Amino acid sequence: MTKAELRKALRAARREHVAALPEQVRALVFHRPPAPLLERVPEDAAIGLYVAHPHEAPAASYARFFAERGHAVALPRFATREAPMEFALHTDPFGESDLVEGPFAIRQPAADAEAIEPQVLFMPLLGFTDRGDRLGQGGGHYDRWLAAHPDTLRIGLAWDSQLVGELPVEPHDMPLDLVVTPTRLYGPF
Repeated sequence: MTKAELRKALRAARREHVAALPEQVRALVFHRPPAPLLERVPEDAAIGLYVAHPHEAPAASYARFFAERGHAVALPRFATREAPMEFALHTDPFGESDLVEGPFAIRQPAADAEAIEPQVLFMPLLGFTDRGDRLGQGGGHYDRWLAAHPDTLRIGLAWDSQLVGELPVEPHDMPLDLVVTPTRLYGPF
């Protein structure tokens, strides 16, 4: 399969998986990072997260968790659709009053929010392997950002159904260090 065909199939599988989950279960998953992962997070690290689309693994509870522990929490921000991804301070993970609509119709920190470089980055994905390969949406935003910040701890958040045996990997594709699902922690790779 091509990456485009794989993305289409994985989006459909993820949508079906999430639709089959009872609402109570969705509210409980990804509530708190697993202890072995927390052992790898430096005490003073800025944490990069994301605002999840309806079928992506939710990251809002992680934002609240890390904010309560005193970590700076950052979210992706784009000045325009063509601009590179950057991260900016997310000051209200409990109410999201600091977020505005971005150029990709995703809520993001406002233009005046402080830019931050996360040392730990949680990211969404469409598919992953048990070796740390990741297939994203196809824009390359995370791959480019990670290539410029190679020391960042790279963590994927995914549903168990997103695990695949193989993914087409190209030289620019940045691997993950860990993947968290509702039932398992994969890695370190």
